[in-house]
Amino acid sequence: MSAEPSDVREELGPEGELNGTGESEAGQFGALLPETRRALLRRLAVGQAEGRAPSLTGAVIRDGKVAWTASRSGSGSGGGAAGGVEVQYRIGSITKTFVAVLVLRLRDEGLLTLDDPLGKHVPGSAAPEVTVAQLLSHSSGLAAEARGPWWERTPGSLRQESGDLFEGDPRRLPAGRRFHYSNPGYALLGSLVERLRGGQPWGEVLRREVLEPLGMIRTTLRPQVPYADGWAVHPWADVLLPEPAQDTGLMSPAGQLWSTVEDLGRWAAFLVRGDDRVLSAATLAEMRAPSVPPEGTAWDGGFGLGFQLVRWNGRLLFGHTGSMPGFLASLWIDVAEDVAGVVLANCTSGPAVSAVAADLAGIVADREPRIPEPWSPLAGPLDEELLALTGPWYWGAHPYALRLGAARALEISLLSGPGGRASRFRAEADGTWTGLDGYFAGERLRVVRSEDGSVSHLDVGTFVFTRGPYEPAGPVPGGVDAKGWRGR
Repeated sequence: MSAEPSDVREELGPEGELNGTGESEAGQFGALLPETRRALLRRLAVGQAEGRAPSLTGAVIRDGKVAWTASRSGSGSGGGAAGGVEVQYRIGSITKTFVAVLVLRLRDEGLLTLDDPLGKHVPGSAAPEVTVAQLLSHSSGLAAEARGPWWERTPGSLRQESGDLFEGDPRRLPAGRRFHYSNPGYALLGSLVERLRGGQPWGEVLRREVLEPLGMIRTTLRPQVPYADGWAVHPWADVLLPEPAQDTGLMSPAGQLWSTVEDLGRWAAFLVRGDDRVLSAATLAEMRAPSVPPEGTAWDGGFGLGFQLVRWNGRLLFGHTGSMPGFLASLWIDVAEDVAGVVLANCTSGPAVSAVAADLAGIVADREPRIPEPWSPLAGPLDEELLALTGPWYWGAHPYALRLGAARALEISLLSGPGGRASRFRAEADGTWTGLDGYFAGERLRVVRSEDGSVSHLDVGTFVFTRGPYEPAGPVPGGVDAKGWRGR
């Protein structure tokens, strides 16, 4: 099989549109520059050639729209070996991000909590004591793989019941202590979805509640033409061997889905922005927060609630990788730059799809960095009392600033000196605020008033903020020296 390309397609289309051919164009600031497109095409071509992939198809999503797509196939890679932006590939464990969204929908509807043990909702489960959050974040300690023959290459009929997933004790590590990837853990989450949706198959729930609202008509449990055949490439010769594409049955929530780069572009846009028909942006932000301790001596990767987290060339990315016999897939999203890279390949091993996808996003972020949205004043009537709270506050002698944002949101940050406990806060109906990140994540901010109704201080999780540094008359825990501040 020659490494010379016979099929190289870079596809662009009308501004802001997504259409069924995979042609697309970035939205807010028009097309990518020619130099950027060439760099993207070269990175994809290098990935296909060096990885010896029958086909490699990629996409970049910018500002919530597919900005660039291309497909690269080797000479002689006809029929099912060839790829294309309209062609379905198996996406493997990227499937898990869809399952996680279904579970968080159940949480947001009040049908479960993340701390619930699985056995509360799925009686007779092989691991009733592990929690929903532990399953989502791969901290359940359950076995990495299903029992029996290699589940990805054998029929799902071999594992028809939950008890068929494990052999003996399913636990490999204490629950909640560390990250340990578990494919059967996501099979259990699929069963959870089915149980709480009245016995409906999880794939049908996914189609109705997620895929159709987002317009992802080319994402399916079983392949639909046109789709790529899966291949193994011989390690020492340029020859191919077809791989089976089994219906994995009970294990399908771990990696069954087929999709296209265009559909995964829609998925990436949703994962950043949310869609109230499916899941809010706030819940998606919660899902991409680290949920388990990092492995190793340096933090270069982690896991949230269904999402992988990585640092790549100084950027923080989230998304997921995937592999099934005959297929490799990767989706990485840079929220700060609002750009994502998708790469799909139809071979079992070889191409570094994770690196290529991350590099596609990085090429755009480096060459055409995001232009921020224009500043504009807050909408709606102004709350004068809330505005009066803004400005400098002091925790002891540390100077902080309190700022007001949209929807009555507050942000507190240190004005000088190292460290500090900066956090953003969401307004609650009871007149308090809840911390969203940083040291005060989950803590409450309260405005404490004096008997005459004037503002005395801010209480943030017992941290007292006053209008002056260590005010003698202020409610400083432990009191303030009666002689006050003094010189030498």
